[in-house]
Amino acid sequence: MKSTFFSLAALAAVAVAAPAKNNLLALRQAAPEITDGDILNYALTLEHLEDKFYREVLEQFSESDFAAAGYDSTFYNNLQEISSDETTHVSFLTAALTAAGVTPVQECTYAFNITDINSFLVLSSVLEGVGVSAYLGAAADIMSKAYLTAAGSILTVEARHSSYIRSTLKQSPFPSPFDVPLTLNQVYTLAAPFIVSCPEDNPALPVKAFPTLVSSPSNPENITAGTTIILETRGYEVQPAPGSTQVYAAFITVTGPVFADATAVDGGFSVTVPNAPEGSAGIAGQSYVVLTGCNTTVTDETTVAGPALLEIL
Repeated sequence: MKSTFFSLAALAAVAVAAPAKNNLLALRQAAPEITDGDILNYALTLEHLEDKFYREVLEQFSESDFAAAGYDSTFYNNLQEISSDETTHVSFLTAALTAAGVTPVQECTYAFNITDINSFLVLSSVLEGVGVSAYLGAAADIMSKAYLTAAGSILTVEARHSSYIRSTLKQSPFPSPFDVPLTLNQVYTLAAPFIVSCPEDNPALPVKAFPTLVSSPSNPENITAGTTIILETRGYEVQPAPGSTQVYAAFITVTGPVFADATAVDGGFSVTVPNAPEGSAGIAGQSYVVLTGCNTTVTDETTVAGPALLEIL
């Protein structure tokens, strides 16, 4: 699948372009505990990013540009509907936070590096997939039933967006019976490279970015269980945990991480994609892998890099 390669390359290019010194302190300062207000502002941060992404690209490319790239008016109109959905999500979350007496975060400045219709579509697929995983992962931490229901209603729409874009790119619209939940920090690690700066008066969120982990552009286009891939750790070295000689790759699934040994190579690690144990969620579609210092659990304390994004068949 050609589109798989481009989606990973697009994300990798942004990650490489991101400055080594992170200037997003307003987003990364840790809070003592996570509240519903924090989670809604975290969701709003992601919705702002998606909203601006679609608005910016639909300003950059006209309906005739899409037609020249092979996409008809129906598709263009559906993209406008997706953009409208993201704007509505921003308005809804902003109003909910304001009603709860919580200051909502404002839109940041972003760099998406979109050069053509194809790079837009593949990055759209990545962002929609990350959005699904973000809402799914945050659901367990939402205390209010009303907020949980509202977040769930946004999640299902994001999932439909994701399926629609994946189908357009000739990828399976539903590659797995389970979606992948990601933690706040895992999602922020993927989103942060697109964020250039944010208003100084934005509320601080309880998130931090892990060191960047990137699927190598030299990896095969079609990755399946049993494929050996390279995960690049650009500009830094990963060491085993104290008392250990091994670094592990953990593939995130809803039923728990699936571990594989990671072998150090020049510029990163070599990993063979594992088969998920029988009876657990498989590893398929837009998937995520982190490097860890142990092979029993994945936490903020054990994560040393990532997640990297992979499309697994």
